[in-house]
Amino acid sequence: MKLIHWIVRLLFPPRCVLCRKVLEQEETDLCRNCRAEAPYYLKTKTKIQFLDSFAAVWYYEGCVRGSLLRYKFHGARSYAPAYGRLLAMKLCREYPEGFDVLTWVPVSRLRRFRRGYDQVELLAGSVGRELGMEPVPALKKIRHNPQQSRIADGAKRRANVLGAYRVTEPEQIRGKRVLLLDDILTTGATAGECARVLLTAGAKEVHCAAVAAAKKHG
Repeated sequence: MKLIHWIVRLLFPPRCVLCRKVLEQEETDLCRNCRAEAPYYLKTKTKIQFLDSFAAVWYYEGCVRGSLLRYKFHGARSYAPAYGRLLAMKLCREYPEGFDVLTWVPVSRLRRFRRGYDQVELLAGSVGRELGMEPVPALKKIRHNPQQSRIADGAKRRANVLGAYRVTEPEQIRGKRVLLLDDILTTGATAGECARVLLTAGAKEVHCAAVAAAKKHG
């Protein structure tokens, strides 16, 4: 097995998920430079409408932005385990009390078909493995709306996602403390709408965590 592992590492060397540099033997997920210099998200439990709190690993800029764009739009689904480990470590530090339910912001069926995967579902699976939780598909996207990334105005973003989600099985989240995952948070419109729907269905609290957040949320 050690020989097979060595051959795989030789042919497909692990790379830093941010800068894509080949990792040294003792490095995991991030190279030494990115681990030290990446724009880490410093503020926690930021207030966004309908969310009890919010946290992220990084700010959405520079090499972090490039990494997430590769993950989301260019098939770099192999980044999910690294993102999951890093986000899970953040959550364990900031929320030692834990959560009752782990779920995620889903993409539409059409977008999943075109992309080939739901990037946040992959992230939820990775975070769940690290936290020892089974992700629950508590939300379903029922309307294929234009991509939020193409809309700059905050009010228009909120209007774009209004009514786009519904809770699949309310009994799964009723009275529960819910952790909602997303990959990127810019204005907070999508996460806020998902939280509104979850709270309306009976969730006790909804907290959101993402890989990265826009600087204005720091």
